Amino acid sequence: MADSKTQVEDAASAPGRVGFLDGRGELPMIEVTTDWGTAGIYLHGAHVTHFTKKNEPPLLFLSQCSRFSEKEPIRGGVPVIFPWFGPREGMGQHGFARVKEWNLKEFLPAVDGSVSVKFCLLDCPEASAYPAFSADFIVTVNETLTMTLIITNKSREQFTFENCLHTYFEVGDIKTIGIRGLKGVKYLDKVLNFAEKVESEDAIRFSSEVDRIYLDTTGTVEIHDPTLKRKIVVEKHGSVSTVVWNPWITKAQQMPDFGNDEYQRMVCVESGNVGPNQIKLPPGESSTLTVKLSSEVLA
Repeated sequence: MADSKTQVEDAASAPGRVGFLDGRGELPMIEVTTDWGTAGIYLHGAHVTHFTKKNEPPLLFLSQCSRFSEKEPIRGGVPVIFPWFGPREGMGQHGFARVKEWNLKEFLPAVDGSVSVKFCLLDCPEASAYPAFSADFIVTVNETLTMTLIITNKSREQFTFENCLHTYFEVGDIKTIGIRGLKGVKYLDKVLNFAEKVESEDAIRFSSEVDRIYLDTTGTVEIHDPTLKRKIVVEKHGSVSTVVWNPWITKAQQMPDFGNDEYQRMVCVESGNVGPNQIKLPPGESSTLTVKLSSEVLA
């Protein structure tokens, strides 16, 4: 398999489109530039850390306290969660994909000015506990940010796993935003020991810690942000779970890679298949999770 850095440097030959940088912690990263704005992606975790459109605030939140280390996840942006979501006894949080190096397979500039970058997860010892699989991640940057995670079962047995694109969004003030699109959806309230509830509000508001797994929902979610005068639209395909999270004061103070006050300007709206919605993938088949992020002026 070709060396990741060599492939990134080759990609840099596309002027104004893809460039190689030494990121924070000297981790290699790719910067994609289009007519609409820029995006940054680390090979560590195939982690999208920023997407900023021209003349707009950043779409993604990245903690100033994030640790950029080969053995630790990046706090913010879009962590790729696979093959499990949440804690696993003796195995850490949110799977191993987000802390492993991914290989840059190819980049594809399009005629309309879009750029797509494709990564694949390198072999790692942790994968040996699962049926043989491949994991590919495609990031397309234009006026929107589109991310696609493809898991292929290469074994002769069923592959059961969870996946999620754990997206952190930048907001002006957590106390003023509203999240729309989940009314009537059943959810598990992790703050209340996974109590099962049904969302009754047109817009989810925040005045304390929120950590919810919305189940059996394929719908688009919107983040209305009157402070930044922006509406963020989260469209998804191949996902039946939506997770909404803000740690609030106490939990923010307990996280060493997260600023004490940073909860005020972020919210996670995560798309995937987790908990009761985990995927059971037959031999030889593929599962595709796609999330498209866009923004517009809030009317």
